[in-house]
Amino acid sequence: MDHVNDSIALDAPHSADRLGLEQAGALALFGMAGAVQFSIAAAQILLAVALVCWIALMIGNRERFAAPTFFWPLVAYGGATLVSAALSPDPRTSLIDCKQLVLFLLVPLMYRFITGGRPHTLLTVVVTCAAVSAVFGIVQYGILHYDNLGQRPQGTLGHWMTYSGLLMIVIEVALARVIFGNSDRTWAALVLPALGVAVAVTFTRGAAVGACAGLALLFALKDFRLFAILPILAAIAIAIAPGQIAKRYASMFNMNDPTVHDRYTMLHIGERMIAAHPLTGVGPNMVQRLYVDYRGSDTLAGSDGVTHINPHLHNDFLQIAAERGLPALALWLWFIVALFRDLWGRFHAGQRALAATAMATLVALLTAGLFEYNFGDSEVLMLLLTIVTLPAAAARLPS
Repeated sequence: MDHVNDSIALDAPHSADRLGLEQAGALALFGMAGAVQFSIAAAQILLAVALVCWIALMIGNRERFAAPTFFWPLVAYGGATLVSAALSPDPRTSLIDCKQLVLFLLVPLMYRFITGGRPHTLLTVVVTCAAVSAVFGIVQYGILHYDNLGQRPQGTLGHWMTYSGLLMIVIEVALARVIFGNSDRTWAALVLPALGVAVAVTFTRGAAVGACAGLALLFALKDFRLFAILPILAAIAIAIAPGQIAKRYASMFNMNDPTVHDRYTMLHIGERMIAAHPLTGVGPNMVQRLYVDYRGSDTLAGSDGVTHINPHLHNDFLQIAAERGLPALALWLWFIVALFRDLWGRFHAGQRALAATAMATLVALLTAGLFEYNFGDSEVLMLLLTIVTLPAAAARLPS
């Protein structure tokens, strides 16, 4: 009996330490999901805290590594990226750029810590922080004169593309909660107009199109008859939009718009990069450096009409293939398909709200990714991986 009592006494501190690490890891991920909308540095610090807690639990409790099945295609894509970096014209620069691959660990981290009912709380944190961020951007537009293409609202972040990409994702989170949620629907509905306005005033067309694509998917998942609302929403948006904003979004259909020409230039340059390096690409972070080298001589001004050097090719599919090679693109597409299949199965298995949220987020990102390399944007990638892992995490029994 004394031996049993001694064992219980020894296990008590061990259990308390484990509980403390569990709570610290979960809180760090809650904080990260909110902080990423304001500061990448703060979000990465919190991510590091969660990572330390996870490693400590793995070692201390001899836990086996666990992750949803769609994580493994992502790992394979990371491996292809490292191969491309090693064969790059400047391996050091390319390998340094590969540090973003660490963010892929968000999938097992979320799967480990955000189980049970925690996903719902985390999404509430995301929506609430986005509401604050949206108001900040609207104030920048309406009061601080961030109201033109040279100076656009960007919240507290470094670029309006990142800002609009994050807001686009949270629009899907809020709308999915309104359509499929069982609680906090009023708060999500109140936040939605601010999120929509904030995206519109960034003048970022890709994010707006992506948000609409995610919205269309959510309507389709709920009831096809909801599509009748889309023309009404579009008419209202056009009617109330300031002239400069309406003109910006109308420019998507103007083939003479300089930005449209620039997109065609990037398409041609990307095609030439792929043709020259189909297996491993030109290397991570090499597109900008080699951009001019792949100009053509068969178009405007003998150089595809290049007016400036783009850091990337403004398209997820094109950028990955040109930068990392066609095998890396195939692995990335495998990840996308595996993820969508997982979410589709969970939606029909009863996880309607979380799975619909994740699918709409994925569709929004892929659609916007036709106009912007958003998979390479750290803040957007962090929030995406967080949200798409929640359905699997919610179904997992706590360790």
